[in-house]
Amino acid sequence: MPKIDEALKARSRTLRTNQTPIEGHLWAALRAHRFNGMKFARQVVVEPYILDFAARSAKLEIEIDGDTHGARTEYDARRTSFLEQQGYRVIRFTNSEVMGNLEGALTAIGVALADRTPPLPTPSPRWGEGLR
Repeated sequence: MPKIDEALKARSRTLRTNQTPIEGHLWAALRAHRFNGMKFARQVVVEPYILDFAARSAKLEIEIDGDTHGARTEYDARRTSFLEQQGYRVIRFTNSEVMGNLEGALTAIGVALADRTPPLPTPSPRWGEGLR
């Protein structure tokens, strides 16, 4: 297993210690296998990024976007593309979505966890020949 960058590791630890109230609100619902029996972790390093919340076994990343994210659309797009290349599905919520509708956010997370089916293989052009 590759060694994690020490600066990112320290930043991740700091973010866990100083979580925002909104992160704490969602974390209370996700931690300790409370949500669908799934193990979530917070402030997970996937170099060069730190993920807000991740269900590593399901390759699901949950990002809570604060007010500053409106101006970071290009960065967020690059980040999402990178994580998708690593096999992660990324879902995003705004601060107000988490605080104003936690049940709705949890429903969306549940749907994302349930929809983990791998894509079906593309049948060869000859598939079905002789079945006529």
